[in-house]
Amino acid sequence: MPFYHEPPFVSGTLRALRALADPTRLRLIALLEGGELSVNELQEITRLGQSRISTHLGLLHETSLVTPRREGKRTFYRLNPSAAPEAREITQLALRGAHELPEHTADQVNRKRVTARRDDQAQQYFNQVAGRFDRSYGPGRSWQAFGQLLLRILPPLVVADLGSGEGLLAELLARRCKRVIAVDNSERMVEYGAAKAKKNGLNNLEFRLGDLESPPIEPGSVDLAILSQALHHAENPAAALQSAYGILKPGGQLMVLDLVKHHFHRSRELYGDRWPGFAEADLQRWLEAAGFKRIEISTVAREETEPHFETLLAAAEKP
Repeated sequence: MPFYHEPPFVSGTLRALRALADPTRLRLIALLEGGELSVNELQEITRLGQSRISTHLGLLHETSLVTPRREGKRTFYRLNPSAAPEAREITQLALRGAHELPEHTADQVNRKRVTARRDDQAQQYFNQVAGRFDRSYGPGRSWQAFGQLLLRILPPLVVADLGSGEGLLAELLARRCKRVIAVDNSERMVEYGAAKAKKNGLNNLEFRLGDLESPPIEPGSVDLAILSQALHHAENPAAALQSAYGILKPGGQLMVLDLVKHHFHRSRELYGDRWPGFAEADLQRWLEAAGFKRIEISTVAREETEPHFETLLAAAEKP
């Protein structure tokens, strides 16, 4: 019996259909529709592991649906502009289906955030420095020392430390800033922080009792509002960000340090957390809804021990 060879047209069509039958590969195709992205950027956008992304991209490349481009140590992928007509037709149909995936909206928000940051040379340089910092020992080199140096560069700002706890950050800021208002919803914390500030002679540091959703601070009165590991304790994070917007002067800055969304369910029991961290897309959406502009969100730290909590930094400006 003669060996049967499947016609190339049919084979290519079937291979493309199989490649696009997986939801993860549909997500990647939908992201690449807007232009090329690196593997690292796709990882940050989707929160999927790098090996998993690379495997799926490899399959899409094998079927000629995407094409790679090397740039130094990075590999960028894009939809293949030279794909066969039937492959392009199938891809367009797949993109319609990708829009129905539950992750699609968040993926597109994250894509916008990541690509907007690509041209930020200062951010790229900081990431490179941070990556090199711990590789080699140097006497006297530490993040603590760098922090003290940078602290002394601060202009004379009026700062609100929202969800301040006992006020460690507020104390540091008060040594350089014009005025610092620390807000916490624990009467005990406020009393402790106020007593410590008085003991240390920090007359420009004031503690106030209040919550994140309605801080007791005059509207339009502060230059910088900080939520440092506090937002995941808020009952309504979106309302807390809206309130932070309200107390800022025009041109004022908001900075949020918090946890990336995680699955360590005991955090509520152990630490009293209301929220298991936040997805970058949710923060982006809430900040935009509050009226903030020039929003930048990035993951800045990852703990080496389990459960490997990650920390994100969000910065935004009130126009």
